[in-house]
Amino acid sequence: MHASLLQSVDPDPVDLVNATSTAPFVLLCEHAGRAVPASLGNLGLDDTILRSHRGWDIGAEALARALAMRLNAPLILQRYSRLVIDSNRPPGSLESILNASDGVCIAANDTLSKAEKDARVRAIFYPMDRAIEASFAAHPRKAAFSIHSFTPVFGGTPRPWNAGFLTRKSLSTASALINSLQRLQPELSLAINEPYSIDDETDWFIPRHAERRTIPHCLIEVRNDQIADETGVALWADLLGQALSDFMKELT
Repeated sequence: MHASLLQSVDPDPVDLVNATSTAPFVLLCEHAGRAVPASLGNLGLDDTILRSHRGWDIGAEALARALAMRLNAPLILQRYSRLVIDSNRPPGSLESILNASDGVCIAANDTLSKAEKDARVRAIFYPMDRAIEASFAAHPRKAAFSIHSFTPVFGGTPRPWNAGFLTRKSLSTASALINSLQRLQPELSLAINEPYSIDDETDWFIPRHAERRTIPHCLIEVRNDQIADETGVALWADLLGQALSDFMKELT
C-alpha cells in the first residue's frame, strides 16, 4: 500500500477472483467498490451519497462475481469508490477525480494539489492497471469484458435500456451479445453505445487495454435497478453468462 494515502486498515485496491484461471478471456469491474481511504474520511459526503450510483456501480460487483464463477474466468475488481479516483478514466483527465457527480459537489476533491492527485493514482489506479496487464501476461486472452451498471435516471433524463454494450472497434462483439440476449429474452431493450460511448479522453480499459491488443471486447452496462438484489443478479448472470459462453464458443 502507498504510505502517503493508504493505511494498514484500508483494503487493497484490487481483488482478484479466479486469478489462476486459464480461461481465454478476462473480466473486469472498475467500479465494484465504494471504499474510501481512512485518511480521506468520507470525502465530506453523507454515506447515502457513497452508497448511491455516484459512489459505485450498484450491483456490478455481484454480477461480475457471479459471471466469474459461472464461467470460471479471471476477474479483476476495484475496491475503492470512483469518487476517490476513477480507474476507468485516464489519470489526469477531468473525469479522473471528480469535483461533482450528478448534482452533488465533492468538496474534498475541489482543492487537491497535484501531489495529492498523484498519490491517488499511484495507490489506487496503478495497482488495478498492473493487475490487468498481469492477467493478459499470465495466459493468452482472446477477449475482454468489463461489467458496469447505470442509473435509470441521470440528470433528470430517463434511460429506458435494460443494458448497453459499449465499443468503438468491436461492434460485431456487441451485436453478437445483443443477438444472444434477444434470443433468450426478446422483450429486452438493448443498445450499442448507450447510455455512454467510448472516448480516449473519458475511458481507459477499452482504449488502453482492449483496442491496443486488437481483441474482441465490450464494456457491458446493465441498468442498476435490475441487479439491485440477488434475484436480479442471478437472472442477469444467467443471461450474460449464456451470451458470453456462446460468443466464446464461436470465437474459439
